[in-house]
Amino acid sequence: MTTACAYNPVVDTAGRSGTHDEDKAREITNDIQHCQQLAKEHTDRLFDSVTQGINLYASVATLGIIPRKESTYRTRVQRCLAGRGHSVIK
Repeated sequence: MTTACAYNPVVDTAGRSGTHDEDKAREITNDIQHCQQLAKEHTDRLFDSVTQGINLYASVATLGIIPRKESTYRTRVQRCLAGRGHSVIK
């Protein structure tokens, strides 16, 4: 459960998104903090962690037939950063 709280996205600060002409890396720290706060406010972390545990168990028990699902919190942070023009590396 504690690993869901410790997500720090890896962002390619040298690259540029195809939709932006200028470099967005100068705003990265502020954007990461805002996106993490937004995701925290709109995600039930306990439910997300329990769902991740159940999904991981099901994935291992079925030898990968049931695919592993990404955390809702992590997905929201990644989408928020991508929406702000950053290239997020999983």
